Amino acid sequence: MHPIESERLRLRRIEPDRDALPMLALLNDPGFVHFIGDRNVRSEEQAREYIALRVLHSYALNGFGMYAIERLSDGAWLGNAGLVRRDGLPGPDIGYAVLSEFAGQGYASEAARAVFTHARSQLDIEDLYGITDLDNVASGRILLGLGMQERGVIELPNVDSPSRLYATPGAAEV
Repeated sequence: MHPIESERLRLRRIEPDRDALPMLALLNDPGFVHFIGDRNVRSEEQAREYIALRVLHSYALNGFGMYAIERLSDGAWLGNAGLVRRDGLPGPDIGYAVLSEFAGQGYASEAARAVFTHARSQLDIEDLYGITDLDNVASGRILLGLGMQERGVIELPNVDSPSRLYATPGAAEV
């Protein structure tokens, strides 16, 4: 995959050695832990393993996955965004997370829009889904801003608590 660029961001494949430390920071960021969940990754080595088992595996299996979000102006590592195959959903789930220090600056929205556009124009994926923690209003606004529709509350396998479901218009019911 060639990097995806937007006005302020570059999204590129995550690499174990290059991205282990920033991924470790993201996975332990209070906002990530609260709204997405604790992945029990506490060391650089565990972050490398997480990337290999979750991210690289998704690239190989699905042809897509989560991508590092970098700011074009200075190369700062802001978080990740991409597509995930999730048990219980008939199509890819669009996901995004930025480190708390970069929250509220529109980076998650911009990255989500770039992933959404890439999925439709380059991967020919029309039906996209998104799930959020029930209390994560900001994340829901991002999905609505992509033109997705709220579909109610669902419980998915391997997700600790109920989630609010969003989907592109016309996407299969869950």
